[in-house]
Amino acid sequence: MGQASFWVISIIGPAILLIVLIWLVIRVRSDRKASPRSETKQGTRELYAEEEERRREGTDEL
Repeated sequence: MGQASFWVISIIGPAILLIVLIWLVIRVRSDRKASPRSETKQGTRELYAEEEERRREGTDEL
């Protein structure tokens, strides 16, 4: 019994912990792909494109 519990604690425990940690990292990375930060970057690009278009047309009031 002592050998079996040592084996479980030494091998199975860390393996389960490693699997859980890998799962959490994958989950967090997939959540970041659709983050509000990407929406902000897209909005900034659109705003800059609009400003550049106004500058080219000469309607930027400068």
